[in-house]
Amino acid sequence: QVQLVESGGGLVQAGGSLRLSCAASGRTLSSYAMGWFRQAPGKEREFVAAITGSGSGTKYADSVKGRSTISRDNAKNTVYLQMNSLKPEDTAVYYCAAKTMVLATTPHRYAYWGQGTQVTVSS
Repeated sequence: QVQLVESGGGLVQAGGSLRLSCAASGRTLSSYAMGWFRQAPGKEREFVAAITGSGSGTKYADSVKGRSTISRDNAKNTVYLQMNSLKPEDTAVYYCAAKTMVLATTPHRYAYWGQGTQVTVSS
């Protein structure tokens, strides 16, 4: 079992930045590919970014590419999502998730989920 806890969300003006953190416990995080997803009210959960267990590979949704960076510190069992140039359309609850083996971009491929952290971007 892996327990995930997100933090770092909040209210920010358009153009601002936030860094989300996902702290894991229960297992060594390096064994898991990690993903960030988001869900806005009335919309399906969508992929944001993912990173391999070693951190050597990453993948981003087109909507955040160039504005966001996913990273991980396996010694701290923590994954990060740095988001810059935030837009109102980035407003959502952001979730981190873990899966074994290769990274993926679809939510159902991930076995473990955090409770989410709210990100609100004002215009």
